[in-house]
Amino acid sequence: MTDLSADIVARLAERDAAVSAISLARSRAGAAAGAILLAIAWVAIVAWAEPFAWSTLGSGHDARPYWSSFLGHPYDDSTLGAFGAYLYSPVFLQLIAPLRALPWIGFVGAWEAILMLAAAVLAGPALLAPVGFLLLPELLGGNISILLALAIVAGFRWPAAWAFVLLTKVTPGVGLVWFAVRREWRSLGIALGATLAIVAVSFVVLPDAWRHWVGVLVAGPSTAVTSGSIPIPLLVRLPIAVVILVWGARGDRRWVVPVACLLALPVVWYGSLALLVGVIPLIRPQLAARWPALGVGWRAALGGR
Repeated sequence: MTDLSADIVARLAERDAAVSAISLARSRAGAAAGAILLAIAWVAIVAWAEPFAWSTLGSGHDARPYWSSFLGHPYDDSTLGAFGAYLYSPVFLQLIAPLRALPWIGFVGAWEAILMLAAAVLAGPALLAPVGFLLLPELLGGNISILLALAIVAGFRWPAAWAFVLLTKVTPGVGLVWFAVRREWRSLGIALGATLAIVAVSFVVLPDAWRHWVGVLVAGPSTAVTSGSIPIPLLVRLPIAVVILVWGARGDRRWVVPVACLLALPVVWYGSLALLVGVIPLIRPQLAARWPALGVGWRAALGGR
């Protein structure tokens, strides 16, 4: 190697090191700003959760049924869109049983911490602040859209994660069309098999609740919901979601799956747009690379992308 070539190589190495240092500094600054934003939001949401009343603009309106529903008979007020209605499967309540044992304020604090951690994992440090700001409406209500996004993203590496989608919102499970179109039968089988296994175990414990939930699902499509929701019926949105999934699967566009699942939600509230945070690691997993050990984890989960 000539002296000139060695000098060029050295300069390029210095430039790359400088770019990496700037990128790292920006990621750290973004992570710090995002962490501060979420910490302030956490304190405000927890403080605003009590006293709780459906008629107020306080926090935790979506999360309240997760805490208050009676495990043996959770569907006493199961009208779609009604205040206090619990509409997920019984196994969700069983899963969060340790949190439900806490007083309401303790539940809100723990639940919001889980949602914020999921948001941080999906957004990565560089985008944590802007994404955290956009997610504030969803965090205020305490719904599960962020957790759905996390399950969808994780489902590419661990298909069993789709059980969370199928046993809560149900219809976004249309995302499994991705595996069918790509003939990834093993992944599809794992997703469905894991779901059935969870249902079987839970049904043994709560058979009556499961029978009631099936009735809720059957009655759901005939229930009109308008207040606070995007007024496009599921029967219109679902075929569009399938078309998007087929197009994405044929072109290996993983980012379309959260988009299609959003369209396939039973009801699309404005806070439901938080599900789109799942697009970030599917397009640019390297955005999370500055979290300790997280960048390696995402690249492994997403097949090196």
